[in-house]
Order: sequence, then structure tokens, then C-alpha cells
Amino acid sequence: MPADQVTTQNIHDWLSAREADMLALLEKLVNIDSGSYDKAGVDAVGDVIRSFLEAEGIDTTTIPVTDHGDAIRAMVPAGSGQSNRPIMFLGHRDTVFPKGEVAKRPFRIENGQAYGPGVADMKAGLVMNAFVLAAFRKFGGAPAPLVGLFTGDEEIGSPTSRPIIENEARQARIVFNSEPGRPAGNVVTGRKGGVFFVVEIHGVAAHAGGSYEKGRSAIEELARKISAWHALTDLEQGITVNVGLISGGQSVNTVAPLATCEIDCRYINPKDRAGIVARIMAVARECSVPDTTAEIRIRSEFSPLAETKASNAVFEHYAAVSKELGFEVKGEFSGGCADSGFTAGVGAATLCATGPVGGNAHSPEEYLEVASIVPRAQALALAVLRADMLEL
Repeated sequence: MPADQVTTQNIHDWLSAREADMLALLEKLVNIDSGSYDKAGVDAVGDVIRSFLEAEGIDTTTIPVTDHGDAIRAMVPAGSGQSNRPIMFLGHRDTVFPKGEVAKRPFRIENGQAYGPGVADMKAGLVMNAFVLAAFRKFGGAPAPLVGLFTGDEEIGSPTSRPIIENEARQARIVFNSEPGRPAGNVVTGRKGGVFFVVEIHGVAAHAGGSYEKGRSAIEELARKISAWHALTDLEQGITVNVGLISGGQSVNTVAPLATCEIDCRYINPKDRAGIVARIMAVARECSVPDTTAEIRIRSEFSPLAETKASNAVFEHYAAVSKELGFEVKGEFSGGCADSGFTAGVGAATLCATGPVGGNAHSPEEYLEVASIVPRAQALALAVLRADMLEL
């Protein structure tokens, strides 16, 4: 048997025997609270991943981040004589859940499904990436250097990780982002972009009974603006504007001097970003309640994952190796955003949702299909092994 076939079989067989080990590592990760603003928790997840990788002989580097989880970069050199541009495995360690969630519902497996905070989105993908890196380290490397990047703030738009991700992706030939595979088993070939705004409106306080006429309600101004912002939604164009959080007021008997909100804007076509952002900003600036003012800022944003000739080639390649392994995947478009938009935005051929299959992300019903973790790892490994066949 040729040497490359021996390596392929060795990696396939080694991953086949690792399901229990993968689940053991996954349990450790899930049972650590790691909300995006919990730096200690996100870094604790990173410590577990780093310890696993280093025990497998994989070099890691910690990239310090002040306000959120540090980024961890793992590197597996290419096999002997290989020197192609790197292939990048991407994943985030943070979740949307508050501290204390693990105590309420720790990791468990029932009827072939695993449960727990972040079990699918995306701690299973982190486990898969770590084991595939370990497999290549054990059996002599891949046709290209492999870089694993484990970040800490994706669920809030990667405000600190974005430049780290983009810098790594500029050097990469292919990026596999191991967000959870869709419930049907599919991967994601396109995603919307998203811009997330914070708005603060200032009014004039007054007694609601004794001097109502002296007040200028920030809440009233916000209410008018919400209607205007929502009217910007254009479903045919794939643009949505949603005010998802509001707060304001001082007391029930005071004309409100302050009101705040947060806006979620999504779009498909990169060319639409500038226009919709300008219109949202214009609504913020144009106050109709006299003597009120508004301040608006972009808190964070995701670039869209736009399909390209290169990304389609990566998808077809991944779909072919998956079919060879006995399962079929199709490409899906997602209205959700992910770090894959950043990698695609700097020109790296990117495929998203290559992680183990799961569903109900961001909810207490989030689940992982346990039987998918090994096959998805094997598919990723085989796609890497044959990556030199791709013309990108």
C-alpha cells in the first residue's frame, strides 16, 4: 500500500477508536461556564484544550486578550517535504450562557444525544479540531501546515479576536470553521453579515404629574425610532433590522430622561452594508421629540460569508470525501453570522459548519448527535489529506 494510503488509513482508524476520548474531553469543556464576558471561564476552557494539545506533542501559542478570552494558536507542521500555505481550523470557546448555567444542566448523554451549555455551539467542534490536529501530529503531518485557532468572543461579534482571525486567514489557503453541522447534517456555504448597534437617547426629566410640559421623553423618542428602524427591513433584499433590547426611564412618575436600545442588522450582499448602516444612523440622528438627542455606535459586526468559486470548490471537495465515508452533505445558507465571514472577507476559501451535527443552539434544548463526532472528524481529516487536489 502506498505511503499516503497508509497514512490515510492510520488516521481514519485512530479517529474511529477515539469516540470515548472525544466525549471525555467534551464533557470537561461543557462543564466550564464560558460566557463571552467571563474571561476566566473562557480561558479555563482554553487551558483544557491547550493541555490536551501539548500532551499530544502539538506546539501552542497564547495570544493575550485583555477583556475577553485569550486566543490559542496550535501548529502542526506539514509532512516531510511539504510546504504549502496553511490549512486553518477555526473555532470559538465562548458561549451565550450566564455563569451558573453548568450547575443547572451539566453535560449528559441521553438516547444518543449530548446536552449541556455550548455542547454543539461549539465545544464539540473544538474537540473535533483538537483530535484531527492530534491525528496528523501522530502520523507525520498533512500535505500542508495545519493551524488551529481557538478564540474567545465570537458570540458577541469577535470584537477582540477579529484582527487575530483575519491575520491568520490571510496566510491560509483553506479555512474550515467547525461551527455545528446543521440538523440535517449539512454544512454552511453562505451566511449573512451582521452589524450590531448600541443607541443612547437623552431627554429632559420632569415630574409626570406636576410639570409634565417641561419634560422631553427619551422613551417616546425611542418608540418613534423603533418604528422607523423596523421599516427599513427588506425581506426580498435579505435585509433585516431588529431592535432586540430596550431599557429606559427613571421612575413611573418621571418623564424619561434616558432610553437605550440595541439593534441587530443583517444583510446578504456586501454591497448593501454601507446603505443600510447609513439609513440606521440617519434615523438615530433625526430626533422628532424636541430637545432630545441620540448617540449611536457600532458595538461589533460580522462580515458575510459570500460564496466564491474557491469556496464552492472546497465545498464540493468536502462533500465528495463525506460521500466516500458513507454520509451525504449539502450546502445551506444561514441567516446567522460567524467568524467564517471574516476569513472569507480576506480572501481565504472558507467552508463553515464542518463540526459535529447538532441543533437548538443558544437554548436549554441544545443538543449534539453523538454518533456524528467521529465521522465528521474523519471527513475533515480526509478533506485535508486530499487538499492538494484542489485548484483554488
